[in-house]
Parts: sequence; C-alpha cells; structure tokens
Amino acid sequence: MPFGLFKSKDRLGIDIGTSAIKIVELKKESGRFILKNYGFFEFKSADNTPSLTESKQIKNILKLPDGEIIWGIKEVLKKAKIKSSDVVASIPSFSTFATVIEMPYISEQDLAKTLPFEARKYIPVPLDEVVLDWSIIDIPKNPVNTTKPTTVEVFLAAVPRDETMRYQRIMQGAGLNLRALELENSALTRALLGNDLSPIVIVNIGGRSTSIVIVNGGYERVSHNYEVGGFEITKSIARSLNVSLEKAEELKKKLGIKEIDENVINNSMKSLVDMMAFETRKTITSYEETKNQKISKVLLVGGLTNMPNFASYFQQKLGREVYMGNALARVIYPQTLSPVIQEISSTFAVATGLAMREI
Repeated sequence: MPFGLFKSKDRLGIDIGTSAIKIVELKKESGRFILKNYGFFEFKSADNTPSLTESKQIKNILKLPDGEIIWGIKEVLKKAKIKSSDVVASIPSFSTFATVIEMPYISEQDLAKTLPFEARKYIPVPLDEVVLDWSIIDIPKNPVNTTKPTTVEVFLAAVPRDETMRYQRIMQGAGLNLRALELENSALTRALLGNDLSPIVIVNIGGRSTSIVIVNGGYERVSHNYEVGGFEITKSIARSLNVSLEKAEELKKKLGIKEIDENVINNSMKSLVDMMAFETRKTITSYEETKNQKISKVLLVGGLTNMPNFASYFQQKLGREVYMGNALARVIYPQTLSPVIQEISSTFAVATGLAMREI
C-alpha cells in the first residue's frame, strides 16, 4: 500500500521477521515517545501445530500461511493486553528494492512526473508489480541554475504489490488497521539515528540473516544481506555438541563468546561471527573507497548482539570501534525495565522505529 500515515497518539509497530513477531506500542505526549507495551512471539512446534512451549524446530514465519501469522499476532496482542489498533508494519529488506539516484531538478511536480520513467532503469521488475515511493534527500537552495542543470538525490523504494496486499490481509485478519508499510531499514534508521546525518553502518543480526546497512544523510545508501543469522549459529552449536536446538539456544544465551575454559561453544560460534565481521568490513571498505568518505560509527542491533562478549569480539574482528544501537534512547520507559532495557532495545529496534513513524 502507499506509505500512508496516521494521527492517533497510540501506535503499534509490528515487525514480522523470519523467526519471530515483535510488536511495540508507543504513546506520544508533549513531543516524547512513551513505551506502553511490547510483545514477542516465536512459532515453535513439535509437529505442525503452533505452540508456545513445545519446540523441535524454529519455523520461518514469512513462509507460514497467513492464518498462522494472524494467530501469532493475536496471541501477542492478547497476552500483552495491547489495545491499540493503528499499525505500521515493516517489509523485510530482502523483499524490497531501495536505492539513491541522481536526477535533474526543476520542481517537485516535474520530478514526480518523470520519476516513474527513470525508475524503470533501476527496478528489476515491471513497475505495475510494485508500489513505488520516493523522497528528495536534499532540496537545492537555488533550484534553478541558468549555467548548469541542478541535480538532486532521490531515495527510491519499491515494494512488491502482492506483498503489500498480503500484509493488508494479515492485519485485517488480526483486527488491526494497517496505516503504513515501511522498509525495515528505514524503521531502523529512525529508531537508532534520530537526527544524526553522518555516515553510519547498522549491522542488524536477525534470526536467519544479517543486514549490513550504510546510512548517510538519514537515508539508506547501501544494503547488503548476508545469509547467516542467530539460528545458523544455534544449529552449528547443536551439531558440534550433538545437543538439541533448545539446549544449543540456551548455551548460546548463557555463554556467548566468553573467553573462559568451560565455554564449550566458542569454536562452533566464532567462525560464523568471523564471517559476519568480514562481510561488514568488506561492505564498509567498498563504500569508503567508492565515495571517498569515512564511516563515523558502527552500530549493532538484533537479539544475537545481547550474547555475552559478542560486541567486544565483533569489534576485535572488525578492526574498528562498534557500539550497541539503542532504539529506546528517545523513549520514556518504566524504570523497572532498566535491567533488561538493552536487550529489549536490540530485539525490538525495528518495531520501535515503526511505532515512531509520524507526519
């Protein structure tokens, strides 16, 4: 659907990832966001029936029938006692297309007329199969130059039309009002960076993949998806120790990459984390050399980053300083959540950015 907006004070951000459904409910008062509620749901089953407790294998949620996803969303809303119904949902980065292009600029009206024709050069599918959206990154102060044509950078995004229709069906089935669909990386940028316009890398480690996003001027410039995430690490631990996925997940959260003698999972984890760092370093180096511009900061988000010693080990392998992204830095939350706020921030970063979306 087109990227519509809404005015209600309470809003939901729903992040349907490959391994979990994450929902954040925010309220806006006096210009500040307040965390009202949040909820998390994984589909695990011993057979083919969704269950909250039994688990033999974590399912890829995006491949489930719509009815099961609707059921999962309803479970989160019910258990977290969430009452808001206006929703912004995210589209995974691997399902979308986004780029920054340069175009001659005369006026926004003329740009709007010519952009669909220009977009055909960059979008690898017919335009009637996608929903197209665009934003001017920086409007020139003197838009008309008589000696040299003025150019402007345009952020171009395309979402498959059938995906937008699917999300509409899912939210409607869950009794929710889908007011906007947004690119996952755009939601991350809003939550983590705020008004910071410097070149920054966001490494978002999900359940089944790692997204490496370079943001500059508040807009995504480069996005690279690496098909290794937290679940692959869990499987590696399970194979190397000959234990169940549940036991491997427990060890991963407990031991992480601690440099201690009794850490039996170090070797099975490090090679995969090393590859994540390698892919991140390669993406950064390519951007810096191509754009002749230095990356100012590297931010880590995603549930895996909460593992003991993960951030320091990743920093060591990357060879540059990294920081834990804080999606709740501009959100008021109950002090009782302070002991776990970093874990919540990392896990719910996309959902938080979605709930922050406003005019």
